[in-house]
Amino acid sequence: MLIRRAVAEAIAAGTVRVQYRRWSTRRVKVGTWIHTPVGVIVVDAITEVDPASLTDDDARPAGETSVAQLRKGFRGADGDPVWRIEVSFGGEDPRIALREDDDLTDDDLAALRAKVDAMDARADSPWAWATLELIRDHPAVLAADLGARLGLGRDVFKPRVRRLKALGLTESLRVGYRLSPRGERVLDGAVGQADSPTGHDRS
Repeated sequence: MLIRRAVAEAIAAGTVRVQYRRWSTRRVKVGTWIHTPVGVIVVDAITEVDPASLTDDDARPAGETSVAQLRKGFRGADGDPVWRIEVSFGGEDPRIALREDDDLTDDDLAALRAKVDAMDARADSPWAWATLELIRDHPAVLAADLGARLGLGRDVFKPRVRRLKALGLTESLRVGYRLSPRGERVLDGAVGQADSPTGHDRS
């Protein structure tokens, strides 16, 4: 679920408490954290509603002045259900503090490297260490261009980077990515191992 920055700012300020989406199936569940440029938006409740029953009073908590304006924002097929999603501001994105934390013990580093190793081990073709190296060597490059270097489409590459970001190893820029201080520590230490960042031959 995407939330525009201006809407996220309004949710953080408490002036917007509801969002509406037209989806064929429900795409979020209660408790979902949505990461935005201003922090975490939390899904507090979600219910299907009859769009014909919506009024101006329903539109205002969503930041719209009228139900007509609200309906203009609906996407999807006309017959798809409309969902009322109650949201609140959950605070600063915890990944921000995580990625700045590079004061890692040997055990911390070993645990993080094991998680990256596991991503590669579960994949048909290893990608995690290669992606970290690619972002280190090519910061601020479009995701589509980075993905192409690995033979991956943008829609495959970006979710993979998000998995690394969840560990605090990368951060998004206006264009592309860069390694976080935490990611630099994890990768720099690993590169010194015998054959590869994981200590295993990736040839």
